[in-house]
Amino acid sequence: MTLNLQQKPAQTTQIPYRMAFAGGWIDQPFLSKHNPQPPGSMVVVSIEPTIKFLDRCGMGTSTRKIATRIWGDQLPDKDPAILMHELYKTENEGKTAPSGSQDMAGIIYPGINRLDYDYSYEGGFFPIHIECNNDSEVARWLEEIIYIVPVNQRPNGYDPLIKKNLLPDWIQRLGQTGKDCFDAIVSKDPSALGASMNECMICWQNILPNTVQHPLIDVNLLDILASYQRNTYGAMYSGCGGGYLYVVSDHPIPNSFKVNIRLA
Repeated sequence: MTLNLQQKPAQTTQIPYRMAFAGGWIDQPFLSKHNPQPPGSMVVVSIEPTIKFLDRCGMGTSTRKIATRIWGDQLPDKDPAILMHELYKTENEGKTAPSGSQDMAGIIYPGINRLDYDYSYEGGFFPIHIECNNDSEVARWLEEIIYIVPVNQRPNGYDPLIKKNLLPDWIQRLGQTGKDCFDAIVSKDPSALGASMNECMICWQNILPNTVQHPLIDVNLLDILASYQRNTYGAMYSGCGGGYLYVVSDHPIPNSFKVNIRLA
């Protein structure tokens, strides 16, 4: 059973949020350097700030707060690649364990984007290529097929990286889920989209098992995930430790809500 996490009304700032779909974690160099067939890919989707998402739920809220601090109420009218690097530098300055760049890319690049990561390019910190889709029909389809269910917030002291199984075959599979996810969205194929998300969650369980199971997490994330996957095209969590659940379904999902995709 999911938790009743009350969503707050939209903020006045127009800085977007972002959803991260299949392939997440491939933006981390410690992981991508073990990919035997780079680039590996993941999908991010920029969304309008129609509600205030909860912190510690995999929606890039910490990165968004920094973007608001340095740019104010809206993104500057600049090359998104420049903005991505600027935001990344600001957030990670002085950190010994820098974040991945998918949060910055997902917030800044409009539409639906496939981020391709190759460790040989800029040390794997930034995508070697970004495939962008701003087709309004594709975006409207995705808005209709994705339901978002609040599950839980990451607890204080939670660390998803205590256990790392950096196995090349699994990392290659993870990077493939991002490619499959993007192709499914562009093709408006709900079955393939759900399958890519299900496969991504299997990869997470094998590569970074604490993303879905951890002593500090007091809900059974795997049981919740399986219950939705059984009755829909597929589902995956918004980030490590749960957060929100993205459910691919052509029928309404109880206790869920929808979002608006931000297009160029």
